[in-house]
Amino acid sequence: MRPYVKALQARKLTASAIDLPRSKAERAVPVFIEKVPAGAIAGGHSYGGRVSSMAAIEVPYAALILLSYPLHRPGHPEDLRTEHWPKIECPVLLLSGESDPFAQVDLLRASARLLRRGQLVTFPGVGHGLLPVVDAAMDRVAEFVRGLKS
Repeated sequence: MRPYVKALQARKLTASAIDLPRSKAERAVPVFIEKVPAGAIAGGHSYGGRVSSMAAIEVPYAALILLSYPLHRPGHPEDLRTEHWPKIECPVLLLSGESDPFAQVDLLRASARLLRRGQLVTFPGVGHGLLPVVDAAMDRVAEFVRGLKS
């Protein structure tokens, strides 16, 4: 998360990373909730994004930012991890590479419609992780966050 946090801080946004237990996402949700208060803009990369999205159905966050959301396991697009998405009420920004093996882009586009207030931004030629486009991705995050305040 360090490159993403630094890029957000360079854009005058408060950002920090938290450590989550590496286990089933469901087991990490209480830890996330303990560390990220209601009203915050929450989110994370990959596993952290999944955990934060699950926490968002229990805690009223101001918004969610999901980087490289693991929509499904590589090679298993039939097992989507979106059952909780319709229950998320806050605005959600999803950023994903179009070549991410954890999120077939056509499935991600269709799944994004499950989010009441979701926006999807994809990056052609990018896989899992947005470091090749970190500046463009964090510019979109900054635009999203500033739009929440207006």
